[in-house]
Amino acid sequence: MGELLREGRDHIGDGTGASLRAGAPREDAAGGATGDAIPPHAYVIEVRVPELARLFNAIDPSPLYDRDLDADMEEFIVGWAREAPGGEPLALLVHVDRAALTPHEAGLVRDSIHAFFGNRAVRSRRQFRALLRLGRTSLMIGIAVLAGFIAIGDLIAWQAHGSRMAEVVRESLMIGGWVAMWRPLEIFLYEWWPIRAETRLLDRLTVMPVRIGNHEGDSAGRPVE
Repeated sequence: MGELLREGRDHIGDGTGASLRAGAPREDAAGGATGDAIPPHAYVIEVRVPELARLFNAIDPSPLYDRDLDADMEEFIVGWAREAPGGEPLALLVHVDRAALTPHEAGLVRDSIHAFFGNRAVRSRRQFRALLRLGRTSLMIGIAVLAGFIAIGDLIAWQAHGSRMAEVVRESLMIGGWVAMWRPLEIFLYEWWPIRAETRLLDRLTVMPVRIGNHEGDSAGRPVE
């Protein structure tokens, strides 16, 4: 994996790994940068690789632009995208140490990155729908178990005519019924929203501008103000 730029949001070298800046990089300073224009006030995630192929999974037998992203590259981009404020657009600036790309090649890189995160978003939506189906099934089972245990406990208490042991059994069945409700409550209270948030993040990455710069023309690798 190529070196990942550690540029600060407010100044160079604070170790945060992403930068927030207005406007697209200048063509001369970016060493013939090409690709999408970076919108004003975008949260720019910058990475540096020795060659373009290092963006992608090296063991994937597919053609270069059909490959998945390298796992470390994906983790880096997604990790810093999570740090971006929700209302700000994302953008990716890739510094390549070797020859500059043509606009067509830059477009292929952008489409490949968008397709990768688009597939991840589709997978996340499937996971979300599967979780909701599991939650609904678990809820029906939990309600049935809770109702059944309450009915059995009441029946035991009624037949035992207020026996202390019958009350203990009744309360134990009540607790067991609520334990059966634990899983659906966990799903509907806690588990669904992190997946939903991840899907929204992946959707943002799917449409972010991608700009490629030849790092030879920008030896410091710094954002252009």
